[in-house]
Amino acid sequence: MAEHRTMQRGALLDAARSLLSEGGTEALTFPALAERTGLARSSVYEYFRSRAAVVEELCAVDFPVWAAEVENAMEQATTPEGKIEAYVRRQLDLVGDRRHRAVVAISASELDAGAREKIRAAHGGLIAMIVEALGDLGHAQPRLAAMLLQGSVDAAVRRIELAVAEEPAVIADTAVAMILRGVEGARG
Repeated sequence: MAEHRTMQRGALLDAARSLLSEGGTEALTFPALAERTGLARSSVYEYFRSRAAVVEELCAVDFPVWAAEVENAMEQATTPEGKIEAYVRRQLDLVGDRRHRAVVAISASELDAGAREKIRAAHGGLIAMIVEALGDLGHAQPRLAAMLLQGSVDAAVRRIELAVAEEPAVIADTAVAMILRGVEGARG
């Protein structure tokens, strides 16, 4: 029975990812989750008490996977510059991934304090990885630079998601070049 509940919970989370990546947080409703999974709406409430609870669970499950992908890419690099490039490129590579799109939709939405706190903590983990690389480069303000660097990555993510202008590879190359030049120019 517990295994069946785990499967249904997994199906609900997967349906939530799809809804979020297709229509943002407005699309994430209990009737839509029930329809996607074939469960009765009352059954959905047995697993999650609110939309915020679904979002919190997705954050808890998906953010660490996403952050681990970025961290693994950074660990392959041997120089601080290489780590920064890997940090940027891996996040941009993940844009097409449904899990990533769900995370982006969650990050962009108005959420309750609990969900926002989980997102902040997860982003904090991501930022901490890049602060270290910037510190290794001798950056005078590694924490500030990391926040600005992530802002550039977020802008590149939005540009890729528009899917109307440049190819994703061009956006990634431009973002990497700008960020590396900016980091280089602002060393202490």
